Amino acid sequence: MRPNKALVDTNVVIGFFAGQPDVIAALQSKRELFLPVIVLGELYYGVHRSTRREANLERLQQFAQEVQVLDCTPETAKVYGEIKAALASKGSPIPENDSWIAALAIEHDAAVMTRDSHFSKVVGLSVEMVPAKN
Repeated sequence: MRPNKALVDTNVVIGFFAGQPDVIAALQSKRELFLPVIVLGELYYGVHRSTRREANLERLQQFAQEVQVLDCTPETAKVYGEIKAALASKGSPIPENDSWIAALAIEHDAAVMTRDSHFSKVVGLSVEMVPAKN
């Protein structure tokens, strides 16, 4: 895993949009940032439920242009299946979307930058925890 390469989780992007210094510093420390298409979908969901839909939509679209959006591939699906089966066999599943995010991170040899500790259950996944809001 390359240390300057990270996929951002939804809660990190939300922290960035909120101007949280810890998130901004974490993002600025990376040379390569990737936005999983799954996270983009979660963020669009939030935009459409927002009372400030237009402003949030514009901000999201600008952010998505500044990072590389990663789509799922057949290789992602293969890794996802391995992750999901391994977690199920241990009786410790994680949220469905997070299994896909983990698969993309492993496929692209990147860390997941998140505030969700359950990512640490995924064997072979590098997780970079971003501290809670300060």
